[in-house]
Amino acid sequence: MHRRVLQVRFVMLKLLSMEEPNRVIQSDPEIMGGTPVFTGTREPLQNLIDYLEGGESAEDFLEAFPTVNLEQVTAVIEARAVQNRER
Repeated sequence: MHRRVLQVRFVMLKLLSMEEPNRVIQSDPEIMGGTPVFTGTREPLQNLIDYLEGGESAEDFLEAFPTVNLEQVTAVIEARAVQNRER
């Protein structure tokens, strides 16, 4: 399976284990064909992963995508940190 797809799936699984995962990410067939997006937006989770892997900061991402909030970005970064520790 493609590495990027695996990353998104892993982050989604970690986020789903949170107390209120729907505050961060949602996947709805009616919104961008079910692509995982930040709740309340049409911004794909993959955009943040691409930003971070490209060396951009969370602040850069938030500036470029103002509909996403800091809490959502922080939750994804924390889930990715868990992913990196488990490798």
